[in-house]
Amino acid sequence: MRRLSDEELKKAYFQAKELGLDPEFIQQLEAALNRRLINIHKGVQQKTKESLP
Repeated sequence: MRRLSDEELKKAYFQAKELGLDPEFIQQLEAALNRRLINIHKGVQQKTKESLP
């Protein structure tokens, strides 16, 4: 199975939420987003690996 790009992962997350898929699956997507430091909440600046100390 290939790894999703950051954009593909975000798209999968939002589609899963929109379609009302299994909450456990959505939590797994959220965990993957958090591991990659991808913020999915509007109005909050996204952290990047370059901005970490």
